[in-house]
Amino acid sequence: MMSGMVICGGDFPAEQALSDLAAATERLIGASSVLSDAAVREASLLPGWTRGHVLSHLARNAEGGTRLLGWARTGVPSYEYESLQARAAAIEAGAGRPAAVLVDDVRRTAAAFAGAAAGMPPPAWRRVVRYTAGQEPLAEVIVPSRLAEVLIHHVDLDIGFRPADWPASFVSGLLPVLVSDLNGRAGQMRATRLSASDTGRAFAIGALTPRSPKVTGPEHELLAWLLGRSAGPRLDREPAGPLPDVPAIY
Repeated sequence: MMSGMVICGGDFPAEQALSDLAAATERLIGASSVLSDAAVREASLLPGWTRGHVLSHLARNAEGGTRLLGWARTGVPSYEYESLQARAAAIEAGAGRPAAVLVDDVRRTAAAFAGAAAGMPPPAWRRVVRYTAGQEPLAEVIVPSRLAEVLIHHVDLDIGFRPADWPASFVSGLLPVLVSDLNGRAGQMRATRLSASDTGRAFAIGALTPRSPKVTGPEHELLAWLLGRSAGPRLDREPAGPLPDVPAIY
């Protein structure tokens, strides 16, 4: 399904990321707590995944992040998941549980992650860790990457939380990261200008030419489109026409 979001680069101050993560986690758990057993078996916005799959993934992701924090804190190599196959199997195994059990799993593992993050000595954030898909960033990416998981998958649960509800600090930090990622995928997306109507920021994807389209809209709408969480109905394109296809990022 997905390999997860590893945020490398961008403007994500540690204190802000931790504060945003605590608020985002509380909001997701509160919203999920009212789901019935039938509701968690209904489809999420992710193809092939129920809401139970999304909640199961969020719990296992918190455990993986906690293991990476332990690696950074102690210097003893650990793992996020044993393998991508083991990750998928764990998500599938937990997806069919009752709603209360799923939500409690998310709550318990999120609390353990928060405790591990709070116990990190400052030098530990500069230690290199390795994610299951092979990325080897500094440990400072672990909290903002977890924040991305919580905020994006809250949208995927399809329970009323929308990209417009994402914190401005998250949107402003992640948008240039995604643009950079797309620029590292030569030829996978048509060269495109991005113009944020709410902040005035501009971004370029690919080698622009005079014929490259310009896509304009609020930053959260641009981000949702690039993440595949929106078809971009609130975005404008110049010249008129369909929005460029975006490769799967997350």
